[in-house]
Amino acid sequence: MSEHLRPPISAPSHSPTLHATDVKYDQQDPEEDITIGTRTPKPYYRQSFELLEPSERLLHRAATVALSQRQPSSTSAHNSNPASDSGTEADDEHFLKGLPAPKTRSHKGLRGKNEPLSGTSTPLLSPNAPDEDGRDPDLNSRSGFSIRLKRSEAERARRRKEVVRRGAEVLLLACQGVLVASNHDVQPFIQIYRKELSALGWLFSTLLALYPLRLVAWAYRRGNPSKQLPLSVPTSFDPAPALYPQLIPLFVSLLVAPNVEGVVLPNVILSICSLPRPLIPGAGYWEEYSSTQWLLSCIPLVAGGSATDPEILTLLYPLHQTLCLLLQQLTTTSLLIAELQLLSVALINVLLLARSPQVVILKALLWGGGLGIIALCGKVIQWGISLARVPKWRFKRPSVSRSGSTSGFWKFFRAAKRTYYDGKTDNEEVLSDSDHVVSGHNRNRSSATPSWDLGFLKGRTRADSITSAEENSFRQANGADVRFDVQEPPSPQQPSSRRHTLPSLGKITSIVRSQTSTPSGRRKRSASTSVRAFFSLTQGQAAVRKWLYAGWVYACILIVILVGVRECVGRYALAGHEPVGWALGYLFGDIPEFRLEVVKAGLERWICLPIRAHGEASGALGGWVQLVRQSVFGEANTRLLLSGYWLVIIVIGLAVVFRLSPFYEVDTRRKVFHFMMVAMFLPTIFIDPTYIALALSIVLAIFLLVDLLRASQLPPLSTPIAQFLTPYVDGRDLRGPVVISHIFLLIGCAIPLWLSLAALPRIGEGPLAGWEVPLRDISMVAGVVCVGLGDAAASLIGRRWGHRKWLWGGGKSIEGSIAFATAVFVGLMTANVWLFVGGWPSTVGMLSTVAREAELNDGFGSSEGAAAGVGELAMDIIGRLWEALSQLPKASWSMTVVKTAVCACMASLTEAVLTGGNDNVVVPVVLWTCVKSMNMNLR
Repeated sequence: MSEHLRPPISAPSHSPTLHATDVKYDQQDPEEDITIGTRTPKPYYRQSFELLEPSERLLHRAATVALSQRQPSSTSAHNSNPASDSGTEADDEHFLKGLPAPKTRSHKGLRGKNEPLSGTSTPLLSPNAPDEDGRDPDLNSRSGFSIRLKRSEAERARRRKEVVRRGAEVLLLACQGVLVASNHDVQPFIQIYRKELSALGWLFSTLLALYPLRLVAWAYRRGNPSKQLPLSVPTSFDPAPALYPQLIPLFVSLLVAPNVEGVVLPNVILSICSLPRPLIPGAGYWEEYSSTQWLLSCIPLVAGGSATDPEILTLLYPLHQTLCLLLQQLTTTSLLIAELQLLSVALINVLLLARSPQVVILKALLWGGGLGIIALCGKVIQWGISLARVPKWRFKRPSVSRSGSTSGFWKFFRAAKRTYYDGKTDNEEVLSDSDHVVSGHNRNRSSATPSWDLGFLKGRTRADSITSAEENSFRQANGADVRFDVQEPPSPQQPSSRRHTLPSLGKITSIVRSQTSTPSGRRKRSASTSVRAFFSLTQGQAAVRKWLYAGWVYACILIVILVGVRECVGRYALAGHEPVGWALGYLFGDIPEFRLEVVKAGLERWICLPIRAHGEASGALGGWVQLVRQSVFGEANTRLLLSGYWLVIIVIGLAVVFRLSPFYEVDTRRKVFHFMMVAMFLPTIFIDPTYIALALSIVLAIFLLVDLLRASQLPPLSTPIAQFLTPYVDGRDLRGPVVISHIFLLIGCAIPLWLSLAALPRIGEGPLAGWEVPLRDISMVAGVVCVGLGDAAASLIGRRWGHRKWLWGGGKSIEGSIAFATAVFVGLMTANVWLFVGGWPSTVGMLSTVAREAELNDGFGSSEGAAAGVGELAMDIIGRLWEALSQLPKASWSMTVVKTAVCACMASLTEAVLTGGNDNVVVPVVLWTCVKSMNMNLR
């Protein structure tokens, strides 16, 4: 073991007369069970450099595997069944402090650089562990042989189950790749980028093939191994960091390539950038940037060209690594390695490939607003968090004022002095020092003189006894850890009554407590330098400083939003229009009174009024629902109706949650929010998808900002936010400073919609150019169906009737997976019927559909096809509805049912085997790729 990892020797106690009444800050928690492949519920004990690249520490892997083999069977069983990240296994309800990880405390267990971290990926193969069983004297006996035999059999069984699980995970991704490659719109782009894709495939295969050879070479360099092939498959490993960040963005880029130019090559390069560090030869875990991996990421640039600037593509690797480090510093252990890599890749795609107004607004919110807040408020938020960590007793005591009120400790000295000089005191003085209270009670009056002397130190007289200044200096030097042992003097046989006196004080057993150890001899946990800097403040000064920090943070947030984000949105997303005025016209532009007042006030240049629809001309691009939206209500009024409908659903959902709180567990209450998402978006997502995409982007930014305020511990919003979230958090939210449940729920519903809109053409004119799509796609609802219906059904059914577990164990049951697939199937079929009956043109036969709708638009725009009045408009709506219903039995039901079942099963199996990522984010993207690849719209 390295010397800097060796636990320090506890100093012996030099004050045996002190009582063992230490503060909680000095107590030492029991040593946690450090496991491999699982996330720790105490994330604040991890160092920042440990969280990014843990699986490549090959020097410590052999000893770690051997140590894990010697653990009790209960621990091994726990390791073999890593819990999913769905969070449905934990029902913890705690008050979240949300503080980021402090610096490491090396004496807290054996934590250091050589520790394989929990919550991170493990390599597919590891060096063979040495024969530790032979070194254990307890296992060399006859009974030890049977123990070793049982352990080896259990390990082989767990290894087989884990291999089956990970093999199924790889097979599902392979099937997903086959579905993407079979799509007719994707095949031309596979031919265009065949050189780049081939280079990526050969590079990935070569690195995977070299990895076991490098492990064998390492084992032989370290010494003579016990086996010719010193390799072993761990009983628990997670290949997610080597699969999902590389393949998922590549599949998505191929599916949106028909409408987004130059999207494939950047994602090919990002797939190389996100490869795990152990696969890269010559890359060390201590390096933040690997020159070898940077060089490998440039290989696709040599193989082919791209519409994107090659210099930008060359800098993708340092951008990706820097963004991963920044996100890891902000989220600490809240995100797994695969989630961190996927988040970085998604943000880079938004930065480079934002084209539509909705994605440009999302880019301004996440990149412009996020970087602005971090740059202006980062240090202040860290100071506020450090200040919130300081316990109240650690603050400096306020100075004593003779004219003002004083604390109980100083009342003690004033009362003692008065008693010594004139023998008079009050009826009762409550004297306290921190949590210790000494009371003096009324005594019977007598003429006896005081029989005690106020000598605080042995051998001192009243004249040279300790003064308040000396005591204060002792407290400042030792962190207010001065402890007085008040002892009652032995009473004589016939004690004389005392008049107006206090009990005599014995000697102070120890005036200065040890700074390095507790009275019991244990080593103290030293406070970090960032926290120790606030010990010189009084409690009042600390409160004032908290409010100053909060004022600065709130002011900076307003400046970033009103200046930076507002200017960026107006210039790049709204074609130069002012965002506030544009939003007023976007929401209220179809109200006649509002339009009249805007015209009267001459505000047309600021408030962009939409062009009013005339007759059926605007309704020709869709079915009867589109005709009602554009010709009856108006597009802006429809948005107001949608907003009101969402508000009603939110109010009803919160009322149900509050009603269920006293009777049901947290998981059941959380699923109410899932059903709220279904009720809000499943019926409305086809009506105005661009408005819903904009609303989801704004709500996501609000969620991130609110969680930042909660984690900052700054008044006055931090505590109410934390108290509101407390009844609805689960195990995932307690693993780091970020409450991720509601954020991932929103992202899981929003990502499929954003991706579907990226793959569709745009129409619109004037200030609303790019804010309308002529087509609809069933993949828009993939996230809502997967998260809102599938995840909720799997949790509710699996918890109550899930008795048959999958072969590989874990918390997932076969009944829950069947419920997931059934709910997804029902949701997709319902959305498909609603899309067909609503009369929206679908993406099947996209070019012919757009041409046909353009011809219809020209025909309806002529004077002969214009509607004469409201009656004809109503008859037209009824006619279109009847036509859609009459065509419903003639639709391609058999093929649609088969495709929907395949997609539902793919999503359900992925949710069952996934452990390296959050299923509320990864599974909706997987379902979106399957639905988008199979073109399963009814027709």
